[in-house]
Amino acid sequence: MQESLEAIGEALDENGKVIVTGCLGAKGDVVRETHPKVLAVTGPHAVEEVMAAVHHHLPGPAEDTANPFTSLVPPQGIKLTPRHYAYLKISEGCNHRCTFCIIPSMRGDLVSRPIGEVMTEAENLVKAGVRELLVIAQDTSAYGVDVRYRTGFWNGRPLKTRLYELANALGSLRANAPGGELWVRLHYVYPYPHVDEVIPRMAEGKILPYLDVPLQHSSPRILKLMKRPASSEANLERIRAWRDICPEITLRSTFIVGFPGETEAEFEELLDFLEEAQLDRVGCFAYSPVEGARANELPDMLPDELREERRARFMEVQERISAKRLKRKVGKTMQVLVDERDGKFAIARSSADAPEIDGRVYVEDGGMLKPGDWAAVRVARAGDHDLWAKLAPKREAQQA
Repeated sequence: MQESLEAIGEALDENGKVIVTGCLGAKGDVVRETHPKVLAVTGPHAVEEVMAAVHHHLPGPAEDTANPFTSLVPPQGIKLTPRHYAYLKISEGCNHRCTFCIIPSMRGDLVSRPIGEVMTEAENLVKAGVRELLVIAQDTSAYGVDVRYRTGFWNGRPLKTRLYELANALGSLRANAPGGELWVRLHYVYPYPHVDEVIPRMAEGKILPYLDVPLQHSSPRILKLMKRPASSEANLERIRAWRDICPEITLRSTFIVGFPGETEAEFEELLDFLEEAQLDRVGCFAYSPVEGARANELPDMLPDELREERRARFMEVQERISAKRLKRKVGKTMQVLVDERDGKFAIARSSADAPEIDGRVYVEDGGMLKPGDWAAVRVARAGDHDLWAKLAPKREAQQA
């Protein structure tokens, strides 16, 4: 919550006109007490309230007043990200009831967006110059479950409301993207069996060989206390199968350590899982009670110091794994997408790096590159999380 309140403060300092909506907006008093200058505060799903506030403080031209939901919005929508990448939300809510999470109580059960609407938004984003689409939801792999994978339509073409069909359709946008290049990255994908169908599309280059799978733990008992699906054995088998189909796949995950009742043996089991899984990108959180979460009622809450100590031990193991996997890329040529320029350097990302949460590729002679540019680089050295590279010779660039 504190980070969100700080972000609101930064937005006020930058712009002065801020409307707060979403989960934090449901705690309106907290927002108002901390930032009395915000224009309006609403909870999640409050489209009418948000648009009413927008039009109150920023009325559109008189001829647009008949369509208050679109008169201020360009075809590609309004993005808070840089011009070259955008998040594409395909559903809201979640059918899981994880004991550490309160999202279902605030956002409700899964509600999938119509696939035609999602594809039209994606198409408009690509036309507006977006180079990378990051597909997100609370549970991306459950897309369409609530509507029984109903068939929708996009540009007159029938399309099932399902992750596989959506991934294929998003991949097809590459043909009309500027320069014929488009990255489609999948986030928050639970390891359900039907996700296996998407991996061959990654091997074929239709979408990025990247999967963000929130595993959270490996101990069967802890997973049961968390009310999480799958098991460590099933997850390891699935990871091996994915790598067999698509050897270049990057696997990212997140974990929680210090969950109530977690024993030292169960934590060690998680470290063993890390060693065996050899995941490329990993985030780890020390368990922190969230107001309203059922996990708060579980016995044997661990001391803060122990939770943080386990998080540090976990990340020490993962840093070693990450450094080892990145070292394999030294000497190789790869395509990167530039995020920013810093003097003589360009700061970019490879297909293995999602913005803000993964590593970076520092292009040491990329000072002439601009955000949104594609570049072929040869990796010179690797760190624990990042790579350093130089622009590849033209012959190598054509093969990247």
